[in-house]
Amino acid sequence: MHRVCKCTTSSICANLCDRKQREASKGGAGAGAVAAGSELKRPKTPDPKTLRRLAQNREAARKSRLRKKAYIQQLESGRIRLAHLEQELQLTRAQGALWGSTAGTLSPDAALFNWEYERWQEVHHKVIGRLRAAVEEHRPDGELQPYVDEASSHYEVLMCHKARLASGDPLHLLSGLWKGAVERCFIWMGGSRPSELIKVVLRHVEPLTEQQLAAVCGVQQAARREEDALDGGLEALLRSLSDVISSDAPQTTATMYHHHHPAAAGAAMAASYMGQYNLHLAVDKLASLAAVLRQADELRMRTMHTLRQMLTVRQSARCFVAVDDYFGRLRALSLFWCTSRQPPG
Repeated sequence: MHRVCKCTTSSICANLCDRKQREASKGGAGAGAVAAGSELKRPKTPDPKTLRRLAQNREAARKSRLRKKAYIQQLESGRIRLAHLEQELQLTRAQGALWGSTAGTLSPDAALFNWEYERWQEVHHKVIGRLRAAVEEHRPDGELQPYVDEASSHYEVLMCHKARLASGDPLHLLSGLWKGAVERCFIWMGGSRPSELIKVVLRHVEPLTEQQLAAVCGVQQAARREEDALDGGLEALLRSLSDVISSDAPQTTATMYHHHHPAAAGAAMAASYMGQYNLHLAVDKLASLAAVLRQADELRMRTMHTLRQMLTVRQSARCFVAVDDYFGRLRALSLFWCTSRQPPG
């Protein structure tokens, strides 16, 4: 009999064991794959993390729809503002033609103010446009506050321009010739009545609390009392001026004055009719108009600042927008009135 080597027998046994182990592992993997497939086929309940992610996706989609709606509204508002600017441009051109035809009768102070007022309006449209967009986008009060402060500061710039004109040529400021035809129907001492603007504000501001409404009505009544006092002061001043002009004055012989400068010729003509004493007194009376006009502008600014203290930031923003819309409609009506009555070319 042949003898079998022990090392060979052990090697064969080891190989057989390894083969059985590999087959067993493959079978286990196949069974695991089948089990995994059956797990995929069965419906699974979403875990909290998945539910939270789905909720976040729905919220993001909702915000995206809101942003799209706000963007469309902003485009529509931009279209309206563009039409408004086109109307303003036409009105400015019409006023420029009027001022050009009367340039010889305007004082240097009046001509400068007309130019300053045009520039102020251009900047004002941009300031209110930014404020209007911030209101329509429903920005928080912290982001809205700088736009409200900018609008308030811009009105103070106009008050500075008017103060210089009141010192140089108060009659031009009082006449309102720097405004449109319809605007001049509502002018009061070189501007608007604060009590009337409060009425405009109350129609467009967000619902007021009872305390706010009582406070605003109190400001309106106080403004109306100050307006009456200024009306009385202006009436007394004009009555005094009329007395000076109608009083007897030393008559001088009317002579022909050959003055090349229009101001010198006008002064000589007035002196020939009134006398030097009455002429200077009447000029002093006219110059005192500046104080009354400055008081009227101070009342306007004081009323605006008082209202801002009573209202919220968002309510104040809506006030500025409402006032701008009011004056914009007056200017548009002035433009329509002037252009519709022009004879066909």
